[in-house]
Amino acid sequence: MFLGTFETKLIGKNRLVMPAKLKREIGSERLVLTIGFEQCIFGFRENDWAQAVAPELSRPFFSDEKGRDLRRKIGANALVVDLDSQGRFVMPESMAVFAGIATGGVTLIGAGDHFEIWQTERWETYRQKMG
Repeated sequence: MFLGTFETKLIGKNRLVMPAKLKREIGSERLVLTIGFEQCIFGFRENDWAQAVAPELSRPFFSDEKGRDLRRKIGANALVVDLDSQGRFVMPESMAVFAGIATGGVTLIGAGDHFEIWQTERWETYRQKMG
């Protein structure tokens, strides 16, 4: 389970080091990244990603326009990335732009079955709004 809050910085162009606690939780060299709903990036273990999207992918393809749209959104915005031996990975430019992550502080938060990557100031504003 992904838990905790971790502040870090980008190293190079959209390159991030996965905090050791989160890296241990992933347990592999691959993860799935996709854009989130609140201008952040979601990260999943490959198997957890398959489980998370299974309900959406079970919707009828031919007779359900919304089901087709969800499949397209899910597939078009997700990407498998590899972690190197030190837990580093490169975020796609389009995701970094979407989340407002260019330079400066980056915050990773555990969210149970996934983790999220936030621009630090945006996360603090959102966290305070949650109460």
